[in-house]
Amino acid sequence: MGPIWAAGILIFTAAAQQSTFSLQQARTMERHVGRSSFLIPPGSMSVFTILSMLFTITVYDRLLIPAARRLTGLDRGISFLKRMGVGFTISVAATLVAGFVEVKRKQAAGEHGLTDEPRATIPMTVFWLVPQYALHGAAEAFMSIGHLEFFYDQAPESMKSTATALFWMSISMGNYASTFIVSLVHRLSAGPNGSNWLPDNNLNRGRLEYFYWLITALQVLNLAYYVVCAMFYTYKPVEVRGKEEEVCMEDMATTSV
Repeated sequence: MGPIWAAGILIFTAAAQQSTFSLQQARTMERHVGRSSFLIPPGSMSVFTILSMLFTITVYDRLLIPAARRLTGLDRGISFLKRMGVGFTISVAATLVAGFVEVKRKQAAGEHGLTDEPRATIPMTVFWLVPQYALHGAAEAFMSIGHLEFFYDQAPESMKSTATALFWMSISMGNYASTFIVSLVHRLSAGPNGSNWLPDNNLNRGRLEYFYWLITALQVLNLAYYVVCAMFYTYKPVEVRGKEEEVCMEDMATTSV
């Protein structure tokens, strides 16, 4: 189970950007709702992740599982490993889309002469960020739930709680990996006057899209690694009670009656 667990770390590294760089993007964009004076708080954009997750889970439970049962004739849906693979694939699309949205945001800033105005509001609606938030939500609906169910189902009976804890450990490892990658990018992309891909003072002068695409490339490699691990994974055999145990259980039931 270890290799499968390790493959799940990077998806949480990608998801961690929703509470960091995606928030920085949102702060620079137009956040008014229509013509009202209400401003959408940048931190509340994560609601689209939750809504997407709930929608994806509903579609999976109500449509995909019944369809799989009709096609296979078996009382089950998509396997844990396939469900996780779908989540990995959607997460790749999420960071890829995030990079293109950042390119669009910087283009809008340049067209309006706001590249060197980090505190100015770029006339580009914050709802451009919804696709990347929604894709991350769909990815988590497939991968996280599949990951948790996989650990609980495949772990030995005496280690189910420990195996479930591995899922939460992968989340923490994903956040640590995000911090490590950001620090590495700061160091390797450093230029004159303290410039780098991820500047703190002016995101418009940075290369955040390169960072998103770097995460995308890492996820593609991680997906290939996961596919290999899944191909060679052997499911835990189903435990079948012996004949003597069945007879003993029947005798106990008869005695109790």
